[in-house]
Amino acid sequence: MKVLVIGGGAAGMMAALTAAEDPENRVTLLERQARVGRKLLATGNGRCNLTNRNLTPANYHGARPDFVLPALSAFGVDETLAFFRSLGLLTVTEPSGRVYPLSDQANSVSDVLRFALGARGVQSVCSADVLELSKKARGWRVTATSGEWFCDRLIVAAGGCAGKKLGGTHAGYRLLGMLGHTCTALYPSLTQIKTDPQWVRALKGVRADGTAVYEKDGRTLAETAGELQFTDFGLSGPAAFELSRAVSVSGGGTLLLDLLRDYSPGDVLALLSARRAAFPELPAEELLSGALQSRLGKTIVRRCGLPMQAPLSALTKDELAAVAAMAKRYALETDGVMGMDSAQVTAGGVPCAEFDPETLESRLAPGVFAAGEVLDVDGDCGGYNLQWAWSSGRLAGRLGGAAKEADR
Repeated sequence: MKVLVIGGGAAGMMAALTAAEDPENRVTLLERQARVGRKLLATGNGRCNLTNRNLTPANYHGARPDFVLPALSAFGVDETLAFFRSLGLLTVTEPSGRVYPLSDQANSVSDVLRFALGARGVQSVCSADVLELSKKARGWRVTATSGEWFCDRLIVAAGGCAGKKLGGTHAGYRLLGMLGHTCTALYPSLTQIKTDPQWVRALKGVRADGTAVYEKDGRTLAETAGELQFTDFGLSGPAAFELSRAVSVSGGGTLLLDLLRDYSPGDVLALLSARRAAFPELPAEELLSGALQSRLGKTIVRRCGLPMQAPLSALTKDELAAVAAMAKRYALETDGVMGMDSAQVTAGGVPCAEFDPETLESRLAPGVFAAGEVLDVDGDCGGYNLQWAWSSGRLAGRLGGAAKEADR
């Protein structure tokens, strides 16, 4: 049987490798870029966070979050790591549950996948931008810039439109649209958050560990904890990325940062009172020195309106309480997120209701399967999106065994 896979990213390579396990299949992989796996090289800051041992279905989003269950159940974290171990990839798990190649290099992951494609006889055709899909009497015709292919089974794993410089494209949505599929609204996710710059610009480059809550109209829409990095336009870092989906979808709101998350408001006030007693002549701008990064501490004092050079002995209990409250509730008004080009993943996609979750076969075009980011599934920051790519690629690559048997 001729199998054609559109997209040489994580999901597409996994789908092609899985389909090639059947010796009766002849598998072709079409990739629009000059090489397969290019986007993998940028994941995890070049380290490739390929999965997460703390994965749960709650880490996934979309109109039908439970859609991921069959794929994740059939090929979860343990199966994924065993698969990569069989290809010779060694991995290491960090305390957070994030899994990286032992080499700490993303190209280790892309290399073993490329080697496996060659070893299993998959024909990889790069610089092949697919232009059109059409149904034939039996199977499908695929027209690309580099030629025309015919196949019995078609897997669309063209990815989402996030990260254009790394290969983000609308092609998958467009191609599936030719077969009658629709597409939801698309939003950038896992990206930087834009805020009112007044109280972040001076903090550019400062990193802090804290909790972050995103509120809108008095409701908490998302919350997380971890590293935050201030930029001249807002916030970056893993914690900001976690919240970016909610900010992107809902628009403006308020971010509330707890910059001393391990201490209660009372503890912080006691700390500041002790600092005043121990160093009465110290200038007010140094009130949080030793507790927070220097520029961050001074910005909090300045934002509370305290005289920066006044001695600590001149500060009242109410002024100390104001600083303590600000450190525990540093509010920033949001102004959306950075655009799709800066995002790591696309929120939204082809509706999952149009596909069978047990096989990932199209309900509208039998014989066509989809995997990865092209579907309306996106995960949290931390390896969850790559796990969806591996799991969905594996499931799609099985090509709905019952349907295949019926063709014989």
